[in-house]
Amino acid sequence: MRSTVKKAVFPVAGLGTRFLPATKANPKEMLPIVDKPLIQYAAEEAMAAGIKELIFVTSSSKRAIEDHFDLNYELESELRKREKFDLLNIVRSVVPADVSCVYVRQPEALGLGHAVLCARPVVGDEPFAVILADDLIDGGSKSCLTQMCELFEQHHCSLLGVEQIQRKDTDKYGIVGASPLQDALSCVNSIVEKPKPEVAPSTLAVVGRYILTPAIFKILETVPRGTGGEVQLTDGLARLLDSEQILAYEFAGKRYDCGSKLGYLQATIEYGLQHPELRDEFRRYLQTFCKG
Repeated sequence: MRSTVKKAVFPVAGLGTRFLPATKANPKEMLPIVDKPLIQYAAEEAMAAGIKELIFVTSSSKRAIEDHFDLNYELESELRKREKFDLLNIVRSVVPADVSCVYVRQPEALGLGHAVLCARPVVGDEPFAVILADDLIDGGSKSCLTQMCELFEQHHCSLLGVEQIQRKDTDKYGIVGASPLQDALSCVNSIVEKPKPEVAPSTLAVVGRYILTPAIFKILETVPRGTGGEVQLTDGLARLLDSEQILAYEFAGKRYDCGSKLGYLQATIEYGLQHPELRDEFRRYLQTFCKG
């Protein structure tokens, strides 16, 4: 097995029901935070970590994602003709030349575990990352996935990105029971999908960043359907614990739950306040608005 991670899986076949009607015809992963869609932030995080192959597990309604990462000759020609070279460079830089995009269909919406399994023919016998675009993470100078890839190179085992949540919210996440190993890093002893607060093993929640060994594929082939009648990645990880060590990492950075309307609005405001072209004027607007 490789000691570095060069492939990332993006499960993007979900229906996005929490954002209807906006997601009736537009994938939720294409919702913009200021001027970039969520899926581009996720792809940029992967590429910053040295990922060279982006694997999108899609459905028939997600063509917009494929189009976003593809060339658009008509748009590029028009921008060139109008001498809008700054915009042309932005469009061309969405995917660097040394990074490839692969698209795999998930024929049925059978859960995150099933989506990951669909990527097996492309991933092969290599460690790989899984990124959920709903969880937008601002890692500052070092992205969350970069932090995790560096740890993988040291420990050579599956890693879960986690953060502390309020106990009342444990039924919204996969929750781990873990023993401290070193600063921000723990050994996972157990993991359970969306437990009720009174039975949750901890308040340490898995939040949309994984590095997994290829051993997970064989397990996901046989794991029965769990919560919601879906093949849960959490259930597969619980079985993987029987044969391999899994680590939980409390990453440095701030996560925005863009799968929720409130989290999406929070991300839009805070990224707007960081945007080099907008931040000063936007801050003045917010100050005026809040005073009113």
